[in-house]
Amino acid sequence: METILIVDDEKNYLVILEALLAPQGYEIITEDNAVNALRLIREADLDLIITDMRMPGMSGMELLEETKKIDPELPVIMMTAYGTIEKAVEAMKKRAYDYITKPFRNEELKLTVKKALEFYRLKKENRLLSDALSDRYKYGNIIGKSQPMLKVYEMIGKVAPSKASVMITGPSGTGKELIAKAIHYNSPRKNRPFISINCGALTETLLESELFGHERGAFTGAVTMKKGRFELADGGTLFLDEVGEMSPSLQVKLLRVLQEMEFERVGGTKTIKVDVRILAASNRRLKEDVDKGIFREDLFYRLNVVHIEVPQLKERVEDIPFLVAHFVEKFRSSKKKKIELAPDVWKALYSYPWPGNIRELENTIERAVVLDSGGLIGLEDLPEEISGRQEELEIDRFIPLEAPLQKTLEQIEESLIRRALKQCNNVQSHAAETLSITKSLIQHKMKKYNIAV
Repeated sequence: METILIVDDEKNYLVILEALLAPQGYEIITEDNAVNALRLIREADLDLIITDMRMPGMSGMELLEETKKIDPELPVIMMTAYGTIEKAVEAMKKRAYDYITKPFRNEELKLTVKKALEFYRLKKENRLLSDALSDRYKYGNIIGKSQPMLKVYEMIGKVAPSKASVMITGPSGTGKELIAKAIHYNSPRKNRPFISINCGALTETLLESELFGHERGAFTGAVTMKKGRFELADGGTLFLDEVGEMSPSLQVKLLRVLQEMEFERVGGTKTIKVDVRILAASNRRLKEDVDKGIFREDLFYRLNVVHIEVPQLKERVEDIPFLVAHFVEKFRSSKKKKIELAPDVWKALYSYPWPGNIRELENTIERAVVLDSGGLIGLEDLPEEISGRQEELEIDRFIPLEAPLQKTLEQIEESLIRRALKQCNNVQSHAAETLSITKSLIQHKMKKYNIAV
């Protein structure tokens, strides 16, 4: 639903314009003060501004200038009295989209609004497409020629043209979001938004607000209206990463939206209809969660129309040379010289099981490129667990014999948890998986050791 802000100190015009435009399917926000309107422009998700030219305090011309500093592409339609056309011409020079004269003709106003909104939508689509092309979200930037990856490419090719929901599974670090983007940018929705959200990184309340948006005053801190990810993805694709971490109550709300493709913002009563394709991902075995009653069966089958399993790196070791070459090139941008890997480094890379998958390999290569100084990456540039230079913990060297056992074990445990959280960008579910413990246990340990993220 497109949102229009109307600004005029004459309240009767606000009433008339809202009555004229709201039935067209637009969401209307009215404001009789330009200073307050400027605050809304900074904070709210708007698609069009209609403002009067002459107002006490801040004028419409000043509001136009400030708006263009915030979002140069956001269209502004100026309203002016018949005798001040020269001011309207000045506003056009300052990048107003158009102007209308009071009293205005209803059909002319509707057409101008429609064209302005279409203009802004195309601007946003072009920006999204440009970003997508610069990031190369096509088959070409999914690295790998192994048999498991060829099967993934085949699935992408089959499912991309359809509207079907896709469940992408695989351990952390395997590139599930990259697969989702490949599906979107090879689909008929490629010119519309691709919106993603990590369901495991937000609290239940915040996740609901991020998904469905909220109205002004819906809760403490909701100082203005905010559109949710479903609304932002209208016409395009919404990627729900780590959907298995969603609470049972939110699963119910999500199911209803997927069935009806309509919802209300948090704190709102207006029903918003959207057209969104859903791609979801999880590093959990959701079918097992369904059997345990942790994840709703009806939601699982709604999301799992097509299933793509992304292979672990240890299942596609023949892709390691291509991935390494890609990451070396990526991270050596500031270095002019060529960088190569010593033979024993290649042996170590092939032998290591890569529990962190491609993400861990990328971090390893970035570290090696940063540490390398002679153009040849050696074992000394790799972490010890990969290079094998230190086969066992040197207890005699680092821990004195008289060290208290319980306290020492707790220090080691705390250190491991902090290291896992740092490696996993503070995503607790990922860190728990790395340590082979449950998310609830890592949360308990974080509380015990006063670890904040």
